[in-house]
Amino acid sequence: MELRMDGRVALITGGSDGLGRAMGHRFAESGADIAIVARTQETLDAARDEIATASGRKVHAYSCDVSDAGDISRTYAAVCADLGQVDILVNNAGTSQTGTFTEISDETWQADIDLKLMAAVRLCRLVMPGMQERRWGRIINVLNVGAKAPWGGSAPTAVTRAAGMALTKVLANEGAPHNVLVNALCTGFIASGQWVRRREQLAPDTPMETFLANMAEERAIPLGRMGESEEFANMACFLASDAGSYITGTAINVDGGSCPVV
Repeated sequence: MELRMDGRVALITGGSDGLGRAMGHRFAESGADIAIVARTQETLDAARDEIATASGRKVHAYSCDVSDAGDISRTYAAVCADLGQVDILVNNAGTSQTGTFTEISDETWQADIDLKLMAAVRLCRLVMPGMQERRWGRIINVLNVGAKAPWGGSAPTAVTRAAGMALTKVLANEGAPHNVLVNALCTGFIASGQWVRRREQLAPDTPMETFLANMAEERAIPLGRMGESEEFANMACFLASDAGSYITGTAINVDGGSCPVV
């Protein structure tokens, strides 16, 4: 199956590394022009150059703190000025913020809500009118399997991700009459930059391949291995293309079978 996005513009938050960078590559390979958004300009520029060189597509990079409403508005205006109307939005920005519930401060809760939930709310509010008018749009909210099956010690992330799943369903129902499809992808354990950093902290002398294999075994992943960013990007590309034209309002686990909830 050939997945094409010719003539589309995709905006990906958290686009400088890991899943966001992989999705930028996959979407550009399929013909889309790309706007990647993250905080650090240096890593953004490196990702932009890499994706543009590999694909030959227009790729623009924007430094933005998506937890700040003003930053979002300014960045979205710049994206539209540079590339035109956004057809595909991927809300991917976020970190895994967890702790003991009684020790999590109001400030930590608010920061997590602003970064993961309100950033998605604000960006969706900006892109949806144009998508509805053109009667074509795709929104993908990147969550994690804790949104469906939270465990003790997984707040605040599991709570804000669960709110993101509810947001996905609300927007899917509102967008459906206008052919605006909204879905969520729930990540499991996928090899990316955060695991490189974790190895450096926990086992710097262990080869990366061995470290990831040990992590997969400890977590009893049914497929017996960590996922790859490219595998996640392939599913996102399917949902963002015309091939996924009858899928909306769902949350798909991309986790090697780890989540106990379908």
